[in-house]
Formats: sequence, C-alpha cells, structure tokens
Amino acid sequence: MLTPIKPKRISDLVFEQLRDHIFKGQIKPGQQLITERELAESLGVSRPTVREAINRLVTLGLLEHRQGQGTFVVSPTAEHNPLGVPRDEAISLEDLLEVRLGLECNAVMMAARRATDEDMRDMERCLREMTARIEAGELGSDADVAFHMAIAYATKNMVQIHIMKNFYDLLFYGIKSNLQYLYAEPATLEIIIRQHNDILKAICERDPDRASAAMRGHIDFVLEFMHAHSERFRLQVG
Repeated sequence: MLTPIKPKRISDLVFEQLRDHIFKGQIKPGQQLITERELAESLGVSRPTVREAINRLVTLGLLEHRQGQGTFVVSPTAEHNPLGVPRDEAISLEDLLEVRLGLECNAVMMAARRATDEDMRDMERCLREMTARIEAGELGSDADVAFHMAIAYATKNMVQIHIMKNFYDLLFYGIKSNLQYLYAEPATLEIIIRQHNDILKAICERDPDRASAAMRGHIDFVLEFMHAHSERFRLQVG
C-alpha cells in the first residue's frame, strides 16, 4: 500500500542536523552553540526556525539554556545521571563496561550491515583525529567517543543511538578522570588504535561477525586493563 509523502518542515531539517551533530560527537557535552543569528545565517534559514529546532532539542534533554550565557549541549553531572539510575544506587566502572559489551557488539554488527559511505568517512575522520591528538601528547578520548558514536549513528536505529549517547555521556564525560590512565601509556595507546582500526576495517568490509569479535576484544582489553590497575580507578560513580 502506498501512502502520501509528507514534505518535512524546515525546522525539522534544522532539528535533525543539530541532533545528528550532537549524536556523532561533533558538538560535545558542555559545548556552547553559536548564537541563533549565527546558526540562522550558516543554515540559510530564519531565526524563528532555528529557535523552534533548538526548543525541541531542549525538550529532548540534549540542549539546555543557561541564563545570560547561551545554549549548551547537556553535560552529565552527579545531579544529572543520563542513564536514569537512582543517585543512591552506586554504579561501578565495571558495571558500565559489562553493559557496554552488549550494547556495542550489537551496534557494530548493525553498523557493518547498514553504514553508508558517509558513516565510514566519519569513522575514519575520528580515528585520524584520535591518532593526531595522541601524537600531539593529548588524551584523544574525545575523538574516541566520536568514533564509537559514529558507529552507533551508523546503526540507523534511533533507540540504539539515544541509549549509546546517554551511555557515553556518563562513561566518558561524567567519569572522565577514571579513564585517563587508559590513555597514559604509549604501549596501551598503540593497542587501542590498532583495535579501533580492526573494528573499522570489519565494518567497511561488511563483516558483522568479525566486527563484533573485534569490538568484544577491545572492550575485554579495557576491562582487563581496569582490573590490572584497579588501585588507580575510582570505581564508584554518582
């Protein structure tokens, strides 16, 4: 059965573009948006159109208005737990990594089947940025997050994308100090970059099983690293 095609409103297109930039990590938690006027000029639309799109993102909990400061991407805090776990329930880093196994091994299989050429270019760009930042003596964790969010986006499953966005906000931004040790050792960094390249190669070659195995190997490595250096980690979150 055929159904009438409804054209999208301009504000819907603005909303989707901003939302996707947030999901892909191109606009990061805590980052301030440029002004409505600048957004309108960049996108070639009216300010009321931009305002409508922004208000929808605020309602979704992706953006927040700060009085006298502007509009920012929501950043997780001890008061704002994006996973919705009650504050009196302690979350351990190991808990998060175990859940990550299920979420990401599933996501990477979907990505291997559904990723577009643009999705693959986004992943390649994230890996280049991650490598460049590490070579410059920086952590490279932001680019790491963007890589994994690019995988989530490539699933084309909005539920998966929302879950992964909230999960990574907490894992990488809410407790970022816990993971800095993972990026502090050159030998470890070489392994992580190689693992990420293996994941990307499997996705580009449309091999879901190999992609899942590569992702599992990567997360298992992080878990083993955490156990071997447990004295460095503050294991409780929130």
